Amino acid sequence: MRNVRALISYDGSKFFGWQRQEGFESVQQTLEEGLEELLATQVVVYGAGRTDTGVHALGQVASFCVDTRLTDDRLRHALNAHLPEGVVVRRLETCDPHFHAQFSARGKRYAYLVQTARFRSPIGREYSHWVRDPLDLAAMRAAARSFVGKHDFAALASSGSPRSSTVRTIRSLHLVARRNWFAIVVEGDGFLYNMVRTLAGTLLDVGRGRRQPDDVAALLASCDRSEAGATAPPGGLYLVSVLYPERPFCARDRGPRGAAGVF
Repeated sequence: MRNVRALISYDGSKFFGWQRQEGFESVQQTLEEGLEELLATQVVVYGAGRTDTGVHALGQVASFCVDTRLTDDRLRHALNAHLPEGVVVRRLETCDPHFHAQFSARGKRYAYLVQTARFRSPIGREYSHWVRDPLDLAAMRAAARSFVGKHDFAALASSGSPRSSTVRTIRSLHLVARRNWFAIVVEGDGFLYNMVRTLAGTLLDVGRGRRQPDDVAALLASCDRSEAGATAPPGGLYLVSVLYPERPFCARDRGPRGAAGVF
């Protein structure tokens, strides 16, 4: 048996979230069924974190133990051949036996994508949140600064996920703006249930002028979910990367013709 970690991307609109749940197709279930078909044995796949229905991932990390003579590269290719459209294993490598995708993680980076064109795009409605209102990005950036640091984020958390503490640390929070869209990019040591989507909804309220940047400090101090903005739709949210003490997947990856690929 060897411990393996994998870098996974998936289209959240095709799954009912990451976690296996009876009667609904999830990313975890899809990976476990693909491994069972490939290796003729049951394998439990552990993800770095749960993503909800409709939430996408560019860099989800999973770990699992397998007993196979396939090399890492051959195992990746074979597993991808057993996966449906909407999910792909981008990288795969044998790792330290003590590595665990969830418990070894030291943080995550998310991005929330907002389309700001005058008219809704006819393509890809499941992959961004369209806002037609004029937005004050300067005010949103000022409000974003108040979220950075170690705070009790109970006011941004929805009920439904057990946690021993609602205190988290946001290390950075940026708004990356382009002509017809912008992304809210946030990195932290951990996130509560729906925390990023509620943070996005709150910043959009600031952008619309419904609340002021200075309101954020009082909002956090209240620890009251009703004081924050609405939970933004799931389609705009992407798990960009999971952070670990060491950098995983740093070896060169072969390109499609055997040349060194670029990660």
